[in-house]
Amino acid sequence: MPQPQDAVASSVTSAKPRTISRGRMALLFAVMLTTAAGNTAMQSVMPSIGTELGVADVWISLAYTWSALLWVICAPLWARRSDKRGRKAMMALGMLGFIVSMGLCGLVLYLGLHGLLTVTATLLLFAAARSLYGGFGSAAPPAVQAYVASRTPRSERTQALALVASSFGLGTVIGPALAPLLIFPDTGLVGPFFAFAAMGVAVLIALRLRLPNDDPSFAARGVVVAAPFSASSNSSLASDDNDEEDEDSGPPRNAAEAHARDRAQAERASDIPRLRWKDRRLRPWLIAGLLGGHAQAMMLGIIGFFILDRLGLRGDPGAGTGPIGIVLMAGAIATLLAQWGLIPMLKLGPRSSTMWGVALAALGTVTFALARDLHAISLGFAIASLGFGLYRPGFTSGMSLAVTRKEQGQVSGIVASVNGAAYVVAPAVGVWLYGHHEVVGFATICALCLAVFALGWRGLQSDEVLTNERR
Repeated sequence: MPQPQDAVASSVTSAKPRTISRGRMALLFAVMLTTAAGNTAMQSVMPSIGTELGVADVWISLAYTWSALLWVICAPLWARRSDKRGRKAMMALGMLGFIVSMGLCGLVLYLGLHGLLTVTATLLLFAAARSLYGGFGSAAPPAVQAYVASRTPRSERTQALALVASSFGLGTVIGPALAPLLIFPDTGLVGPFFAFAAMGVAVLIALRLRLPNDDPSFAARGVVVAAPFSASSNSSLASDDNDEEDEDSGPPRNAAEAHARDRAQAERASDIPRLRWKDRRLRPWLIAGLLGGHAQAMMLGIIGFFILDRLGLRGDPGAGTGPIGIVLMAGAIATLLAQWGLIPMLKLGPRSSTMWGVALAALGTVTFALARDLHAISLGFAIASLGFGLYRPGFTSGMSLAVTRKEQGQVSGIVASVNGAAYVVAPAVGVWLYGHHEVVGFATICALCLAVFALGWRGLQSDEVLTNERR
């Protein structure tokens, strides 16, 4: 017969938040990594494709605008829907959007490069195909972030979200590294589009087969909606959310049980307050996210064209994919160093990670702008990427820690929307400023970074306050 102290110990153990299992984290990692690798592979070949088509640099940047705008609009909607329909369903929808978008973009550009479409038609159809990623691909990142945030204690959330963010970092290494290898004779510069669409299909199948369902037919779905580690949840809810217990619940055994589960599900979903963009808790983090995000987006918009110009490759755009890939890889490795090494080792909180990040990003931008050869360009971009690699998880975790667990699905949608907002006009504006005078473009990036630093110095909450385990 168990002793009273044993029962108390068991209750404390069951109430203690657990981390996500390695198998599930690997699936979440793969979802983020594949989309990041595909997008950076596309980024490494698009300057060369644009030059091959004879299109002005700014029009290539503008082709992404509609997709980014859709991302801003749709990400919060999908995040809200994930609270009711489940994180897995939204991840699968996002992966499907990525697959279809990459495949159609590759097909349109292939036809354009072979003279089967006019340049104008190619750009318009490319923008339309890319919009599928903005409209539907935006469902996956907020679902992944909400899944992780709702299953990690506050004191560990910066590190957990940094791990998720690092999947993007690893993807930005893999994408540019593989892009030149995926330029096959039959497909040419659009080979990476078709290859990553196929990889997306493999990840989608694995996600469907290996990640447990969390829709209203399964008891665990209610735990996701009810934010099991919030102050109002009990130990049984906390344990239901982890490891294999949600799968073991299985489907309802009869109609009465199914009705009871769906009713409880609806009650839990209705308890989630609607999170507003103008919420005072989020305001300083939103400003920091918009300013820093625009700085990073401008840098990424300029980099490919800057490399072609500095290395004298405008006359041979096909030769530009290799150097562009090398520079992007250097930046991606620096990002991984920040997110896998510096943040866990130094135990940086949201405020310190954000502020030191933008300071390093400004320094790297200056180094990058003054570079004259591939080595110096790579070094400057690596320093800037190290800074943005610190800034991004700091901003993300700061937003997450500013609100309650019940609001994690919504705040993840706002984060994704802020990230997307930076890519609506910033890349095109950056390329336009760079086209007029490169000093103006790089000075604007530095000014945005310094503005975030000044805001953080006066307006962002301290790490001790944010990471206090109070919810």
